[in-house]
Amino acid sequence: MQQYLSFSPEVAAARAAGKPIVALESTIISHGMPYPQNVQTAREVEQIIRDGGAVPATIAVIDGKICVGLTDEQLELLGQSPEAMKVSRRDLPYVLSQHKLGATTVAATMICAQLAGIPVFVTGGIGGVHRGAETSFDISADLQELARTNVAVVCAGVKSILDIGLTLEYLETHGVPVVSVGQPGFPAFFTRASGFNADFQLDTPAEQAAFIHTKWRLGLNGGVVVSNPVPESEAMPKEEIDAITVQALEEAEQQGVTGKKVTPFLLARIKTLTEGRSLATNIALVKNNARVGAALARAMAEYPST
Repeated sequence: MQQYLSFSPEVAAARAAGKPIVALESTIISHGMPYPQNVQTAREVEQIIRDGGAVPATIAVIDGKICVGLTDEQLELLGQSPEAMKVSRRDLPYVLSQHKLGATTVAATMICAQLAGIPVFVTGGIGGVHRGAETSFDISADLQELARTNVAVVCAGVKSILDIGLTLEYLETHGVPVVSVGQPGFPAFFTRASGFNADFQLDTPAEQAAFIHTKWRLGLNGGVVVSNPVPESEAMPKEEIDAITVQALEEAEQQGVTGKKVTPFLLARIKTLTEGRSLATNIALVKNNARVGAALARAMAEYPST
């Protein structure tokens, strides 16, 4: 499998020195935000992780390689290229073998992070069970990946465009623990409250690292969701975002938007309907997750090996 991996000099040096590394996805660059905020945010998030004592490893598929750590030129390519494919588990062999440009989703980034030996991954929000999934069967591959791949995912919960209750039920069925940071409640991306609680509240990096190491040492394979709410000063009012989400979902249905196009469409509409405030919240929560992820990566690296 190493033939498919290409490490940036910074990440290669970190691996050789045993420094903590934090994986970062790339669909947030190609599909999650408009240019130039996407590239600017990616660079700022990487710097936050460096400032937190860890090394950032943004992951993407370029020229037949899984690139673990990207150059400025590669970030710009992902941020501006309309050719970048959104890559999940099923797409990874195609994009690699055909030498396509690919931006990794949560699921694909987890796979690549595990291949690269990186146990901590920071993202904005994970995918989940879509509303109406009882008839559409639209369930994100992120959830299955969490059930099978040993990577801890630091996120701000799931977006309110999803069915949060069913998402948590699905994770429970597949034995994926959901940990919350700083509050018992499970966050809903743009807002701190979803109306649901996480399974466990673990506020410190040391507690989180002990939990994750214990899980894996018991042979309980699969990821851990570390849900970290957006800072209160940057959060959007729950009632407002819920109403806007319903409107955006109705518009998506009316326009026949389906599959992978749904989430980018909804995020773009929510940004328009909130006059850009949702994008500011999105950026703030990713940066906040980077701080928590860097601290967790350090704690994971420092945890006793026996």
